[in-house]
Amino acid sequence: MTEINTSVPVALSGLDAVDWSALTHAYGPAEDVPGLLLARCSEDPEERAAALDALYGNIFHQGSRYPATAAAVPFLARMAADPALPGRAEHLELLAALAVGYDEAHLPGGVAVADWRAGVEEVRAQDPEAIRAEYDAWVEAATDEKDRRLRAMRRDVYDHDRQLEAMAAELGAYDAVRGVLPALLPLSGDREAAVRAGVAYLLAWFPEAAGESLPHLVPLLDEEREPVVLATLLVTAGLLGDGEPGAELAARIRKFLAAGEPVVRWAAATALARLGGRGVEGAVSAEVLSELAAVAEEPGSDTPRVLFHEGDPRGYSAASLTLLADRFPAEALDAVTDGLAATSGPESFPLATAALRLAFGEPGPDGPGAFTELAESQRRLVRVLAELDKATWQWANLWGIVRSWGLPTPRDALRAYAGLPEE
Repeated sequence: MTEINTSVPVALSGLDAVDWSALTHAYGPAEDVPGLLLARCSEDPEERAAALDALYGNIFHQGSRYPATAAAVPFLARMAADPALPGRAEHLELLAALAVGYDEAHLPGGVAVADWRAGVEEVRAQDPEAIRAEYDAWVEAATDEKDRRLRAMRRDVYDHDRQLEAMAAELGAYDAVRGVLPALLPLSGDREAAVRAGVAYLLAWFPEAAGESLPHLVPLLDEEREPVVLATLLVTAGLLGDGEPGAELAARIRKFLAAGEPVVRWAAATALARLGGRGVEGAVSAEVLSELAAVAEEPGSDTPRVLFHEGDPRGYSAASLTLLADRFPAEALDAVTDGLAATSGPESFPLATAALRLAFGEPGPDGPGAFTELAESQRRLVRVLAELDKATWQWANLWGIVRSWGLPTPRDALRAYAGLPEE
């Protein structure tokens, strides 16, 4: 077991009782985690920052979670709850990341935790030999040698045990964070605004705990005076609200569409779009569309940062507008296309995804057909994609998004499809 010889804060009691060397993270045995957790309690801001970066790199490596991740959760939670320790809001944000990975993967609908659990059980029940046989048959059915090689590569990287271990580690981290929520819920009344926002953000990802958290959070909507915290509470309420109580919740949220602070209006619209997408009657209105469209097209440069969607309100607004497609199909698509035209680099990715979904429905490999057969709004979107700058098209992410809808890549091919001149 790892020996801790340094003076240990109460929040880290029991740190040396964990056999960290038997647990793994992205770089092997997790023996460095205790030291990093201790460094997070340091009075030196640079030491704390370096430790936080290291934790994001090893127990949350590019969104992956590991056996050591869940073991670190109770300590991070106690550190967040201890008012004598620094960095409490950062610990809450890290806990959210450990629970759900990159949060945009779960937006705008929220965490589909029942599907997540079912997916893990499905993989656990699989017979690896039967799956391998299916892969072999798939390789044999290839139509040419190039296709055969690609299929063989897919087969050869398949590792059932590794896949199951990774899925179990992710769900284990999620459940570990869920287990500490009761101890963190009181932080919604903390004196620090960043801590109040952090716990509201964290609670958003646990619909199974909504029965305990939502009744606690909803009254705070009328009490909170800090705009960013209020905005976070509104988005969280929208993500957790479902079913029959949703209509009452929507009515409560709707009044914030008239708030003086833009970030609060945006958050109310975001929450209402999600409730409307879950079938809550009366949640969606023209005001909701207007608020989301304005931010999707051009978010204010002085808008305070809210944690959701990695702090990207434009991308989150675009995703939320897909929930309004049934009621405002043309307006939603126009707004997201306008926003996409004003973006470059990675900020283009969520808008491209939302715009393609609004224009063509769910992804599919067959493509939308000839350019001349598309509706004008669809043609406009394709032209906007093709006219994104070359630096944006250097990202493989954009290629993958465009290909998901069966459109040609690279940029020159898409320009030719759209009838645009070569550059």
